[in-house]
Amino acid sequence: MTLRLRSTFLAASCASLFTITAVEAAEKSADRPAELEAAARLQVFLDRAEFAPGKIDGRYGEFTFKALALYRESRGEPAAPPVKKTEPKANATPDVTGLDLASIDPLFIDYTVTEADLQQIGEVPDAVPEQAKQKSLPYQSAAEAIAEKFHADVDFLEELNPGKTKAIKAGDTLRVPNVEPFDLATVKNLKPGSDVAANDLGDEGGEDLEKTDAKKSGKDAKEKADEPPAPAIAVKIDTKTNMLSVFEADKLIAAYPVTIGSDETESPVGEWKVTGVAKNPNFRYDKAMLNKGERSSNFHMLPPGPNNPVGVVWIALNKKGIGLHGTSDPDSIGRSASHGCVRLANWDVIRVAGKVKTGVAVSIH
Repeated sequence: MTLRLRSTFLAASCASLFTITAVEAAEKSADRPAELEAAARLQVFLDRAEFAPGKIDGRYGEFTFKALALYRESRGEPAAPPVKKTEPKANATPDVTGLDLASIDPLFIDYTVTEADLQQIGEVPDAVPEQAKQKSLPYQSAAEAIAEKFHADVDFLEELNPGKTKAIKAGDTLRVPNVEPFDLATVKNLKPGSDVAANDLGDEGGEDLEKTDAKKSGKDAKEKADEPPAPAIAVKIDTKTNMLSVFEADKLIAAYPVTIGSDETESPVGEWKVTGVAKNPNFRYDKAMLNKGERSSNFHMLPPGPNNPVGVVWIALNKKGIGLHGTSDPDSIGRSASHGCVRLANWDVIRVAGKVKTGVAVSIH
């Protein structure tokens, strides 16, 4: 083949490949709105049923499949095959037969940004010592605050509002998922079965919270003696699927995705009990405690806020330094990167906290 013919052949091949690639990209782009709406509708449906799929992003991710399987289980439907930690196969779509997805109408709503939303925003230094000097650890952008408010991925918020999320101001209208909004004000108004002041936290809350709540429980016991017994609540955490399930009188009523401990600091397998709930907790940042489980004198006390490492709520267990808590990074949910604790998105941990009280059984298995 001459040089000219070879060049012509290569040029034609490249042009053909480019054409095919461009066509495939165009087709994929055309399919995205339909896939986005279908996946987001299922995610919103599950989130509103409190079988949370994790952050809403308009994609059929791992936790969407897991949440759907547990939702069906709660309704006595045949159990689906176990879902592994790995992502579902590309283009996999869940079976939505029998789900009243039409009840999610509208799927998206218009939300007008308020001054109160913007008051939750501020700077968060990268260095821990500098964070400890702050009065709070707020959201770092309006997009982060609005995305968390509506249980969504920040990139998905941008996808719903192209070019509108970089400089959000009060009065702007954004398209958001139609879920029950999470607001920091609701944390203050949370009424768990047993709560304590945020300043009572010690090593990630465990020891000091347990002592404080023991006193509170004794004080409240007499007042609650005449009350009818509440339905038995139990929490079960599956370290293989990274899902937390809530049971009421042995009936599955809710489920949420979690992050469990890492290989170095595994979540403690066993049977535990809730010893109290702290709202807007401080966090004792102690590398020795986090990495080795040994408390040291070299620590920094980090102030409360949605970007506090343990988020907006701490649910203490009767295991020193171990609890269920929120997070400053909802994107991390599902990864084995916790320091022995069980981490949930802030919008999910507040829902769990509203269901538990002192003495509730927590099984980690």
